[in-house]
Amino acid sequence: EVQLLETGGGSVQAGGSLRLSCTASGYTYSDYCMAWFRQAPGKEREGVAAFGGSGTTHYADFAQGRFAISQDRSKNTLYLQMNSLQPEDTAMYFCAAHRNPFHCIHVVVTGRGELDYRGQGTQVTVSS
Repeated sequence: EVQLLETGGGSVQAGGSLRLSCTASGYTYSDYCMAWFRQAPGKEREGVAAFGGSGTTHYADFAQGRFAISQDRSKNTLYLQMNSLQPEDTAMYFCAAHRNPFHCIHVVVTGRGELDYRGQGTQVTVSS
């Protein structure tokens, strides 16, 4: 059974930092691209950052320079370091995986499409 388990969310004040983790199991981690998304109440899903084939990365404009995606393949774990958090970053953050190595970045860039697997998410709340 494929599982993606996100941890690390919480409540912080504006300007603070959080590090999210996504631990994958039930499939061969290296065979899939990985991405982070977020969704706030009443808003559509937003792509945050993604790994593509050969370790390439892509960030949404709002994440560029503040967030950093990384991964530890030995631990089957994806990370998202978030710095300089602002109230507008408040959302449920979830990770997702897809078999096509190019699809994760495609979905983050276009905002369209679905990925094979996604986790339940971890809540991030930023107060002013």
